[in-house]
Amino acid sequence: MTGRRRPRWGIVTQTTVLVSTIATLAVLVAGLASFPFVRAAAEGQAQGKLASLADVTAAYADRPVQRREGILPRPLARVLGREQISGFVIERGADAPSDVPPSLIAAAEEGESVSARVEAPSGLTVLIEGRPIEGGSLFLTQPLTAVNAVTGVFVIRIVGALILGLIIAVGIAYVVARRLSRPLRAAQQAAHRMATGSRDEELPVQGPLEVADIAEALNALNAALVTSEDRQRDFLLSVSHELRTPLTAVKGYGEALADEVLPTAEIPTVGETIVSEATRLNRLVNDLLDLARMGAVDFHITTTDIDVSEVVDEAARVWTDRCAREGVRFSTNGTGAPVFARADAMRVRQILDNLMENALRISPRDSSISVTIHRDPHIAGGPFIAIEVRDSGPGLTPEDLEVAFNPGALHERYRGVRPVGTGLGLALVSRLATAMGGSATVTSSPGDGTSFWVRLPLAAT
Repeated sequence: MTGRRRPRWGIVTQTTVLVSTIATLAVLVAGLASFPFVRAAAEGQAQGKLASLADVTAAYADRPVQRREGILPRPLARVLGREQISGFVIERGADAPSDVPPSLIAAAEEGESVSARVEAPSGLTVLIEGRPIEGGSLFLTQPLTAVNAVTGVFVIRIVGALILGLIIAVGIAYVVARRLSRPLRAAQQAAHRMATGSRDEELPVQGPLEVADIAEALNALNAALVTSEDRQRDFLLSVSHELRTPLTAVKGYGEALADEVLPTAEIPTVGETIVSEATRLNRLVNDLLDLARMGAVDFHITTTDIDVSEVVDEAARVWTDRCAREGVRFSTNGTGAPVFARADAMRVRQILDNLMENALRISPRDSSISVTIHRDPHIAGGPFIAIEVRDSGPGLTPEDLEVAFNPGALHERYRGVRPVGTGLGLALVSRLATAMGGSATVTSSPGDGTSFWVRLPLAAT
């Protein structure tokens, strides 16, 4: 039983929520941390303001004519009352108000300026400023609750600023998350398209390093998929090319047997040829099975000392008949005596069949095709055996010779102009020859036919 799939949030939502949470915690911490400082600053400001008012009031009250005993003039008391400030003029030796401790009065009468914060009998905390004046002292008192109102205003302003910062932070987080998610979303969409078979994906490499790395990785994956699928396609085409030759031979001889057009004396030879071609088909099918098990896209090669003349004679039995049906003369040269090379007989036969298929396709009726084995090291180019397959077709230009063994090159050039195959046969010839330690080359001139040369290492003596 599968569990319920947990809901997942997008990167925009997660980033916005994360930044919002962090910003909210930062606002709370900043608010809690700043409150004591704001309160202390407000109290200090209120104490300083009260001291200034005490100085001004003391200067005014220092003239006895301006005051009555223990009472400030009404206009001045009204101004101070707006700030919740009470003023007292204490004549020397007179009773002190309950909010002012006697010690502060004594200090003021001795000529000192007094600044204090005391707990009043009413239970309120009171700020006190005292100044000496002629004949006594002046005291102003202000309850701390008035200062708390100022503190509340400061706190509200700070909290408002923090909330505004929180909103800005969330907005920036949303914009940044959107910018981060845009290339990721593009990568996601490209990956889905690649999964459905699209191979025309090229993501722009942008954004932060990790996001750019994802784009580069997807681009590399797309290129690798294109290369892999091209190799698989080429391999399937080359395999179909390889299967065609033995199937054609078996089909042709089978039809000849069914139509009873073969002389009785040739039936055993034809039967041997059919068995030989069926054996080749069986080996090709086994190759495909082995390659499928290994996940490879290339043929396995096992080199041994082989008689090249025997391989050419075996191929000649098939191609003599096929050429005759097309009205083309076929001949072999240099096969009288054994010629040993270090190669894979099956792959040499594949090379011959590909070259003969290509030669027969472009050779007109009444022309000729020949297969020659060259033992001369001056012709073979060193310690090699050279197999030359020459046709009488239209030939190749110098530009064609440069790309003759490139997959599909001649196919693209001459499609619709002359008979062409899949364009993979010559590429396979070059690949197999190189894998066996040899090489494949071509010589030609327009209108004078073409010679394909396959060089194989001499067998160890």
